Amino acid sequence: MLAATLLTSPAGAQTIPLNDPVLQRIWDIGTRQSEIEGIAQALMDSIGPRLVGTPGFDRATDWATQLMGSWGVRAEKEQYGTWRGWDRGVTHIDLIEPRVRTLEGTMLAWSPGTSGPVEAEVVTVPDYGTEAELDAWIGTVRGKLVAIAFPQPTCRPDSHYTEFGSPGALARMRASRDSAVQAFRRRVASPPLLRLRLEQAGAAGILESNWSNDIGVNKIFDTNTTRTPTVDLSCEDYGLVWRLAENGQSPVVRLNAEARFLGEVPAYNVLGRIEGRELPNEYVMLSAHFDSWDGGSGATDNGTGSSVMLEALRILSEAYPNPRRTILLALWGGEEQGLNGSRRFVGSHPEIVENLQALFNQDNGTGRVTTISAQGLIGAAPKLAEYVSRLPSEISQNIRLDLPGMPGSGGTDNASFVCAGAPGINLSSISWSYGTHTWHTNRDTFDKVVMEEIRNNAVLTAMMVYLAAEDPERISRERRVMPTNASGQQSQWPTCSPGRAAF
Repeated sequence: MLAATLLTSPAGAQTIPLNDPVLQRIWDIGTRQSEIEGIAQALMDSIGPRLVGTPGFDRATDWATQLMGSWGVRAEKEQYGTWRGWDRGVTHIDLIEPRVRTLEGTMLAWSPGTSGPVEAEVVTVPDYGTEAELDAWIGTVRGKLVAIAFPQPTCRPDSHYTEFGSPGALARMRASRDSAVQAFRRRVASPPLLRLRLEQAGAAGILESNWSNDIGVNKIFDTNTTRTPTVDLSCEDYGLVWRLAENGQSPVVRLNAEARFLGEVPAYNVLGRIEGRELPNEYVMLSAHFDSWDGGSGATDNGTGSSVMLEALRILSEAYPNPRRTILLALWGGEEQGLNGSRRFVGSHPEIVENLQALFNQDNGTGRVTTISAQGLIGAAPKLAEYVSRLPSEISQNIRLDLPGMPGSGGTDNASFVCAGAPGINLSSISWSYGTHTWHTNRDTFDKVVMEEIRNNAVLTAMMVYLAAEDPERISRERRVMPTNASGQQSQWPTCSPGRAAF
């Protein structure tokens, strides 16, 4: 059930004058009657991570369609392809020799499980001299857990050395670390290839650690193994087992991983629709990718963007239930694997792309929207400037317009529309340490969401959608002249990719 928690309205929220009654209603509903905290909590806490092909993603798509239906919005799941089904299950990791300690770790996505608890010695990749020496060592790994990642010399972020270290401490530490990294690359030149060789040799499991240069934070991606489980350990715990192994102290780890493969499963986009009263075959879209990696709960990537778009649609369903143009909400699947959901949508719905007034997409994190780009469309630039000029100053004062800007080439789902020459506008937000602390990490959780910021983003989005839907004119798709690159060659407009329909 959706929590009924309401956010506290900012000072003056009830009295801000707007000369458009619909904008005023959007402001009032979005600030005084906001439901975004409840939407975000249900999505991030109750449903959690939404890796495409997993039960979590399926639960999310069902929840979103039901939620939109409760607002009187027509909603559906639209299959765009299939993907490799996988269920993480429970993972537990313990050091049992030479002492007992429960380790912090996460199975990498699409890793196989263990078929019950496995106890095995941890060994490290040797500093071999020749390929023959490496081949001989690989022949000894059967039944062992193999640590293949670089062991960080410190799990303190670099900022600690700047704040607390002696003069030159950061430079000395970095120099030492860089030298160690270069030496380690002679041991492990290609982790994906080494994983496959260890799997073929019968290793009991593979231990990795992809530290994000922040306390307790690791990047969590996927593995290419199909029989051998692959586990990411925290920086601290990985360092512990590595040092024990390197110093001949024979660490033994018990690993129980219940992950299982589910075969090929459907992959979906979720679509919501408010029919246009005058121009039903012209469209304004709200969009965000719904899928996530599954190290955390997919909060800032992209539970926040998804919550913003859902809340904006809810606001519009109350404040603007009879739009001039049709309003579409798209929650995309498969963004993390290559914008697959949005690319397949563009390919299968040319009539929508051709008649798209504008798409507003939001992805990157929990901060306030600070940049709106016309994505290289000269004709879109004055329209965006006009729309922003009609926003309350409390919102518009934070926004920098990048006009005409440059076309996005693939960072997030608006690029799937930009390549086709459609006005795919990305609402870019301030970071809140997004790149280091939450982007694809084990700490991308509900507590990192700044509710005040995403509430205002939902109001902004609803207002921009309303202004675009009601605009008496179509937004021109005239493109800018592309600049020359460093080699003196003219840059090219991005080309469209069909996206992957299957794993």
